[in-house]
Amino acid sequence: MRFAFTDDQLAFRDAVRDLLTRECPPGVVRAAWSNADGRSGGAWKALGEMGALGVMVAEEHGGLGLTELDAVLLAEEAGRAALPDPFVEHTLAGAPLVATEEAASGAVTVTAASGRDLVPWADSADVLVVGGVVVERGTAAVDPRPAVDGARRLAAVEVAGAPPLRTLDPTERDLTADRLALGYAAQLVGLAARMLDTTVAYVSERRQFGVPIGSFQALKHHLADSRIALEFAAPLVYRAAYSLAHRDPDAPVHVSMAKAQASDAAELVARHALQCHGAIGYSDEHDLHMWMKRAWALAAAGGDASWHRERVARAIL
Repeated sequence: MRFAFTDDQLAFRDAVRDLLTRECPPGVVRAAWSNADGRSGGAWKALGEMGALGVMVAEEHGGLGLTELDAVLLAEEAGRAALPDPFVEHTLAGAPLVATEEAASGAVTVTAASGRDLVPWADSADVLVVGGVVVERGTAAVDPRPAVDGARRLAAVEVAGAPPLRTLDPTERDLTADRLALGYAAQLVGLAARMLDTTVAYVSERRQFGVPIGSFQALKHHLADSRIALEFAAPLVYRAAYSLAHRDPDAPVHVSMAKAQASDAAELVARHALQCHGAIGYSDEHDLHMWMKRAWALAAAGGDASWHRERVARAIL
């Protein structure tokens, strides 16, 4: 049996990575902290044109008709770039429920939240999936709230009285929540990989006592621990994607295992990255803080590590 992604899946991932490298450099993420809608603009449009936003929308509705296993690598790349757009909320959760050509292309932006989570980018999306219903943004009460990550705008949304475009049944609600948690886990893996790569490059160039600081044993241990945590998290995320794609009855448990491990890994890498960068890592002028804050935000989104461990424990016991 082959436990690996197909050549087509890897090629799609590489194409998305190349696109985001061009269209969403750190300057775009930084600009989203202070622009009008907290969005990337050009990167979102380009992702829609290449079909990445409709990867899980049925072909008859203008999408690619693929599965979570195809989307998980794309979500990882969105995390690597700290994309200031609702990629997971739209691509994995919202667009498959709305299932229109406009949603598949990204011309209509869909965002989603599960449980009591605040809704990301609710003030700039066109359609909201929250509280088990799908509504147009203009019919709901959207109250912007402060966010630790300024490029991931949050809002409290009240849908009482809003005419629903559709109401989700319990199975759809659970699946949407699991897709969000899976997508956040994948983004956390991408964020952790980016922070680790950035830190390795920094400690290879920064010199003290005439040598690169990366040669110091303490920093080597930090980097090694970060790599190990990342290598343990990524396979769990891919397994969860496979389980959801094949509607495995144990998929919710696999999703919780992935989200818990990915949250822990990203927070560990962020902490070690900050320690290895030293004082400059605390500076707003350095890009590291944007990836760290996105990791902190996503570690809590869709259920934090403790919540997901409790769900695993309930399933086991």
